[in-house]
Amino acid sequence: MIDIKHVSMKFNLGIEKEFSIKQAFVNLFNKKNRKKKEDFWALKDVDFHVGKGEVVGLIGSNGAGKSTLLKVVSGVMKPTKGKVDVHGVISPMIELGAGFDGNLTARENIYLNGAILGYSKKFLDSKFDEIVEFSELKDFLEVPVKNFSSGMTAKLAFSIATIVNPEILIVDEILSVGDIKFQEKSKKKMMEMIKGGTTVLYVSHSLDSIRDLCTKVVWLEHGKVVKIGDTNEVCDEYYKAQMN
Repeated sequence: MIDIKHVSMKFNLGIEKEFSIKQAFVNLFNKKNRKKKEDFWALKDVDFHVGKGEVVGLIGSNGAGKSTLLKVVSGVMKPTKGKVDVHGVISPMIELGAGFDGNLTARENIYLNGAILGYSKKFLDSKFDEIVEFSELKDFLEVPVKNFSSGMTAKLAFSIATIVNPEILIVDEILSVGDIKFQEKSKKKMMEMIKGGTTVLYVSHSLDSIRDLCTKVVWLEHGKVVKIGDTNEVCDEYYKAQMN
C-alpha cells in the first residue's frame, strides 16, 4: 500500500533572518554576527514498506522525524530525495482541526471540514447525527469553534475524519485527544477500522497504544531508521535506550 523509498527531507534553518532588513543592516557592520544558512536533514534515507492491512507504528524521541515522515507520505511535503508510492486513498489525521474556520459554528464546520475531506453534502446530511453523537458536542453546535477548547476541537475533527473507513489512515497522536472517556472511544473506533482492513501508519509517544494497535514498528532517531520489526521487540529496545 505504501512504499517509502530512500526518503530524505532537508530544511534550511534560520533562513528567515537572512531576509530581515534589520538583520541585513546589522550584518554590514558586524560580520561576526552573520549566520550561514544551515541545512537540517529531518529525514535521512528512510526506506520501508507498509503492506495492505498492516498497522505500522512510528516511535522515536521528539525531533526524530516522525511527523515529518507522515506529512511526506500524506503529500503535504515533497521529499528532497527519494519518493513515496501510495496505492490507495489516504485519510490523514495529522493536525486535527486544521481545516476549521474559527468564526463558524460547529455545525457549519462539520460541512466545511467534511467538504475538505471530500464528503458530499448529501453524505454529511446522512451522517450528521452520527458525527454529533460521537463528538459529544450536541449542546455546542451553534457555538463558534474559536470558543472551543483544544480538546473539543480535536473531538469534532476526529468525529468527522473517521465517519468512513478509509483505505489508508495516517495518524499523529490522536488517541490522546479529549478526556479519558473519549480516548477510549477513539481507540475503539481505531480498532474497528483496523479490523475492517484499513492500513494504518501511526505515530505515538505512548508505547502502550503502539503495542495494542501495531503489527510492526519503525524506530526513528535523528531522521534515520534505527530498527524495523516486531512491535514488542522494537518497543522494548527503544524503552531501554530511553532509560539509559
